[in-house]
Amino acid sequence: MGYAAILVHVQTNKDAKRRLDCACALAQTFDAALIGVGAEIFPLLAPDYGYYAMQGEWYALMRKAVEENMARARAVFDAAAKDRVKTTIWESGVRPPIEAVAEAARGADLIVVGASDARRENTYEDAPVGELIVTAGRPVLVVPKHGGDFVGDTVVLAWKDTREARRAMSDALPFFKRAKSVIVLEACGQDEAEDANVRTDDVAAALKRHGVTATGKVVVGDGDARALDHECDALGADLIVAGGYGHSRLGEWVFGGVTRSLLHQDKRYVLLSH
Repeated sequence: MGYAAILVHVQTNKDAKRRLDCACALAQTFDAALIGVGAEIFPLLAPDYGYYAMQGEWYALMRKAVEENMARARAVFDAAAKDRVKTTIWESGVRPPIEAVAEAARGADLIVVGASDARRENTYEDAPVGELIVTAGRPVLVVPKHGGDFVGDTVVLAWKDTREARRAMSDALPFFKRAKSVIVLEACGQDEAEDANVRTDDVAAALKRHGVTATGKVVVGDGDARALDHECDALGADLIVAGGYGHSRLGEWVFGGVTRSLLHQDKRYVLLSH
């Protein structure tokens, strides 16, 4: 079992290079097709009170600029995939990126994105990662801005006994099967430790039935992103697998939460499923 098609949103800015390189490397690893999506839109003008000619000229100029950006993105995609990926597919259009990427995901098994940056995110050019996780119906691999190339020898499955975590467990099987070690990790209070041991052992046993080298581990303490990060450092893991938005999504967006913290961390790869 592997990923037969990997999808990446292609942009020409410097921050997008890491995710494109990662997508190409994964397509090589899994002998998968690579789908590149170029999409961008521009804001509409406010009512011009009769200056229709000016508005039409502005629209034509903006559309031409976006189409030129898409041509540059295609060139970047072709250059990155050349001699690395056997099968490439290109899709582009003048449309909101989140719509284009989410729709193209119907033909993919995995979406590769860059880490969120609230300071520069622009919905006319970017596909917001949080929104993509809950709309695309595919696992999303978030590539950190810093750190090394993806290795995936040691993987942490951040366990919560939720539908989303079960989905992530299944979606990440191709990574688990390639890993040397998978740790099913649950953080909980002392009064939950015994039950958590049963849960993590059950999940590890299920993964072993798929040929995965897996063990369960329970950490007594707060199950926040800092604790998870600390455990990953100790284990030497460069990939975290987790269910995305496991409780009220509104609460996570407004108040933070583990999912939101994982989206903004910048040193570890994260696979999230919803």
